[in-house]
This record gives sequence, structure tokens and C-alpha cells, in this order.
Amino acid sequence: MQEQEYYTLYNGVKIPKIGFGTYKVTDDTAESVLCTALLAGYRHIDTARMYGNETQVGNAIRTAGIDRKDLFLTTKVWRSALSYDDAMRSIEASLQDLQTDYLDLCLLHWPMPEVDRDAWAEKVISAWHAMEKLYEQKVLRAIGVSNFLPHHLMPLMVAANITPMVDQLEFHPGYTQSYAVSYCQSQGLLVEAWSPLGRTKALDDPFLLELAQKYGKTPAQICLRFALEQHILPLPKSSSLQRMQENLDIFDFSLTPEEVSRLMTAPQGQWSGHHPDTF
Repeated sequence: MQEQEYYTLYNGVKIPKIGFGTYKVTDDTAESVLCTALLAGYRHIDTARMYGNETQVGNAIRTAGIDRKDLFLTTKVWRSALSYDDAMRSIEASLQDLQTDYLDLCLLHWPMPEVDRDAWAEKVISAWHAMEKLYEQKVLRAIGVSNFLPHHLMPLMVAANITPMVDQLEFHPGYTQSYAVSYCQSQGLLVEAWSPLGRTKALDDPFLLELAQKYGKTPAQICLRFALEQHILPLPKSSSLQRMQENLDIFDFSLTPEEVSRLMTAPQGQWSGHHPDTF
């Protein structure tokens, strides 16, 4: 099992540098996949209320027999719950399904609500105050956001009593969101990368294949190392034990500045198509 390395959030909470993403891990094999990830060495699990798999995540943690204090568990409040009371209910339901009495990190999943989009800032701030309350009560060890661009963060930073510690953004070669990442990092937020490998065909990119051959790694490992070298925490997912293990094995090499530059300035491609203002 790979030895864990950590980032430290501005409140002192340590977070493993790689997490296991669970989006679409929802079928009959979900619990088995999650148990395999824990067996592979993942101690940072990222889920969300919208994923519909919190029960499977909770069951897998119980089945694997991992001590809760040795896990970093993240979930998210869906955009239909952007109010104080709804956010409270969402988090209470997540705690029940995950079979835990605290979360290591809780995020607001998207800035735009499903209805009354013109009032998004007011709704976000209301839900944020609920998360602040639970943070003060030590139900949440850290709080943050997901898919918030700088113009979503700015009003929240003004209104917040406790500023966000994390922003989870789509990030991979061909879609690096440099301005958003730079803003977050300048404000003390740790950036996490969802879809850090891009779409599947991105792994056939000639330059990634060239780097993989040079370093004796897979194209996926190159993408994950690229994220780490931008001080970004990647959240890969896989159902294969071998790939899970490979995705953790990225701490024994570094990319050159020239290689990082080529990846940072690659033509835009493999974007999910989900923009926070319109999604």
C-alpha cells in the first residue's frame, strides 16, 4: 500500500493528496468497487448526495473495517438544497447514509440552484451559513465549494464568517481553468480536480503517450502527477484494482517545467461541457 502524503487546509486539517472519486459508482458492484479502493490504499473518499451512493460508501467502509479516524470522507450538498434548512437536512441525511457522526469535508456542489437562479448568491450564502454552524459544532471538519468560479466565490467570501477551504473544479490537460485555479489558491483555498484524466480518449494524446514512455508510467499517471505539480488534489476513479494502485503510484517522479508548460497550454479539449453559470 502506498504511503499517504497530505495537503494541509488553512484550518490545519490534513487531507490525503489523492482521493477516490465515486461519481457513477452506483450499480450492484458499487460496494465491491469501494471496498477494493480501500484495499488498494485509498483513505480519501469523495462522494455527494446527488451521486445516490452514500449508503454503499458507508457499507463499504464498515465492511472494510477501516478505522473512521483513518479515513477522509467528503460529500456534497446538491443545488436543490441551497437554503439553510435544506442544507441542514441534506447533511443530516448524508451522515445517516454514510453511517458516521461527522464529515471531514462538506461542499456545496454547484453555485446555481435549480430554480430562482437570479437569487443564486442569496441561496448559496444561506446554505453556507448552515455549513458554518455545523463546522462550529465539529460535525464538519472542513467546508468548501465545488464548481465555484471566482465570480461565485467573491460574494460568498464577503458574506462568510468562515471562508471556504476547498474548491473542487474540473481540471485536466486541455482544460486547466488557470484563472479560477490561481484565484482560489491566492485566497487560500485548496483546489481539487474532478475528471483529472479528462475524457477517456484524452489518454491517447501523443504527448501524454510520449511522457508515459519516458517515465515508465501510464498516461493516467502523467495526468495525476500534472495535477499534483500544480498543487491540485486529483480525484480519479476506477473499477480495476491495478489501475487504482497505479493511480496512487505517482510520487516517485516529477515533470520538467517545459513538460508542465506544454500540458498547461495544450489546446482546449475533453471538456465535460458543464459550465457553472449555465449547468
